[in-house]
Amino acid sequence: MLKADLHIHTEYSFDCTTPLEDIIDRCVELGINCVAVADHGTIAGALKMKERAPFKVIVAEEVLTPIGEIMGMFLSEEVPTKISAEEAIRRIKGQNGLVCLPHPFDRMRGIKEKCRSLESLIPDIDIIEVFNARTLPLLFSDSKARRFAEKHGLLCSAGSDAHTLHEVGHTWVEMPEFNGSQEFRSALAQGTIHGHRSSPVVHVATTYRNILRGLKLAGRRPSG
Repeated sequence: MLKADLHIHTEYSFDCTTPLEDIIDRCVELGINCVAVADHGTIAGALKMKERAPFKVIVAEEVLTPIGEIMGMFLSEEVPTKISAEEAIRRIKGQNGLVCLPHPFDRMRGIKEKCRSLESLIPDIDIIEVFNARTLPLLFSDSKARRFAEKHGLLCSAGSDAHTLHEVGHTWVEMPEFNGSQEFRSALAQGTIHGHRSSPVVHVATTYRNILRGLKLAGRRPSG
């Protein structure tokens, strides 16, 4: 059986500084033997980790669209940021990838339903993330996600959404072994979610990195 953290970030995400080797060591220490590396706007880190890690790595990407983030899984090509949701989904499906909605009901990071309803996306969605260790429990966004997935017969996933090293493995899915995206679907359907939420303090670290990034970018702009 696999112990799979299906949503983590690496130093290749703009809001994360965790080196690949540190993540690999942490996973080995915790017995995590499958990860989906879903950096923001790039698959470079996922591809490098797949080469180095002694365990299964799913090449994924969180793609920012006008209606929110869409995760592509089992990718071979990077999907551009800030394209339409329809185009992002088309590009993911075009490389035989799977489409996942991460934290879909999170008020800050979820799908903007004023732009497009979640129901309208159902024909194109393979997976709903029903437990994200970084979501705040008082908002009940994960329970809404699970009800939505069950109502529409969609696969359920979970992940730590780790942006710092100690978050890796906070949440995982116990599931059978698989090879490729189609076997993954069957294995995930048999999966059981385990783990716990991260402390809300983890968002402070991410916000701090975003502020630093903004200051660096501002410093590079020409004056006048």
